[in-house]
Amino acid sequence: MEKTPLFLLFFSLHILLAPSTAIAAAASCSIGVNYGFWADNLPPPAQVAAFLKTHTTIDRIKIFDANPDVLRAFANTGISVTVTVANADVPSLAKLPAAQAWIANNILPFHPQTTIRYILVGNEVLYWKDKTVIAYTLPAMKTLHHALHLANLTDIRVSTPHALSFLAASEPPSTGMFRRFDAAILRPILDFHNRTKTPFMVNPYPFFGFRPETLDYAVFRPNRGLYDKATRKNYTNMFDEQMDAIYIAMKKLGNYEGVEIVIAETGWPSAGDPNQPGVSLENALSYNGNVVKHVNSGKGTPLMPNRTFETYIFALFNENLKASVSERNYGLFKPDFSPVYDVGVMRSTPNQAQAPANGGTPGKAPPSGDSPAPAEKKWCVPRPEASDEALQRNLDYVCSLGVDCRPIQSGGPCFSPNTVRSHASYAMNAYYQSHGREVYNCDFEHTGVLTSSDPSYETCSYPVEGSKMLEQKSVVKAAASSVSARLVGLTVQQMVVATCFVVSVLFHLV
Repeated sequence: MEKTPLFLLFFSLHILLAPSTAIAAAASCSIGVNYGFWADNLPPPAQVAAFLKTHTTIDRIKIFDANPDVLRAFANTGISVTVTVANADVPSLAKLPAAQAWIANNILPFHPQTTIRYILVGNEVLYWKDKTVIAYTLPAMKTLHHALHLANLTDIRVSTPHALSFLAASEPPSTGMFRRFDAAILRPILDFHNRTKTPFMVNPYPFFGFRPETLDYAVFRPNRGLYDKATRKNYTNMFDEQMDAIYIAMKKLGNYEGVEIVIAETGWPSAGDPNQPGVSLENALSYNGNVVKHVNSGKGTPLMPNRTFETYIFALFNENLKASVSERNYGLFKPDFSPVYDVGVMRSTPNQAQAPANGGTPGKAPPSGDSPAPAEKKWCVPRPEASDEALQRNLDYVCSLGVDCRPIQSGGPCFSPNTVRSHASYAMNAYYQSHGREVYNCDFEHTGVLTSSDPSYETCSYPVEGSKMLEQKSVVKAAASSVSARLVGLTVQQMVVATCFVVSVLFHLV
């Protein structure tokens, strides 16, 4: 990890705050979620909409029907909704009058107060192998697209999401190709997407493709990786492998590599049946948290560099009526709005973000006598397998940013033992505590890990929940003073985009 020159950071801020197109061009720091209803304990849609708007950065949802209660609830929230035509209803929409009636009943009463982003025709129709539904999927897509244009709703796009079972091969990605039967169906669908400038939607799930020896590769942890001899590309995670296999398959089928790809579903369960391989909260956090960072970074994949993929995590809530334990535990949130874990979408601390499911209002204090328990303290320390070379890079990087490293300098209370690991441990924790205490601030290229055991010893006290450790160098103070007035003039949306752009710049610099 190389040091980020401060002048580059403030140059980026200068560009952001100038009255130019830089903000408009910034990469979006957004993420979508799949909002399902296979549960008997979920809060009403109006509470869900209020919670997502006020307590998260989630700005788009995808539902598996066209539930009018959801569409009403999300009116004027700024959160877009993707609706779905059920598989059983697809054949009936293959004729234009029926498609126009569906638009009139399910879209026009709510749009534009509710921003409707996509209409999805069926869900994983190739996977379910219903020949009638498959045969009518593309005709229904065409008629709905036509009906939208006749209704002057050209901002709503039509697509259909696919399971990765349509791939005959994917490892290495250069072998990617569609199954013979599926290819015959997909070619005209991709022609439709190419002609209408609509996205090809896919549901990559490394959870269903990993083996015990590839678990770290699947959840973005340090691993041996995969080298594709044909393309001479290195892969460090299965998500990129699956996405590039899809890209290769599209290219082989008919040079459709220019068609936009949207990730309609991806996720990892946080709990499962006893001894179910790979299922744990730690793995769910590692996969989903890294997917969110990865798709928003603009880094893309080895074969699709510099691309930002619109992504919908599965799922918003744990759904207690699903068939298996793992299926019931894909949610980012519990039905009471408390996070199962935070992948970086919260605007506030978990306790502040909770909303009762009994008709209360998100963010209000709980009744007396029911105060939430204080959050567990966490410290960031090196992973046991982290090398001294990697930890030295972490140490140099953190101390170069202005984090207070005096305690580990000669004469300081944490100087002894005078080892790279000991000094890096203090510095990594200081960085984590002073930069928001988010999980990703303890990643350090997969060399850091959070612990609830206080690593302090003798006279060396590791800070926790500190906000004063980041010393302001003179250049930082000067820059802050020079931009403060211009920050005041920005809207909240511009501030979010500006922050995301800086994050994107730093991601590429480091």
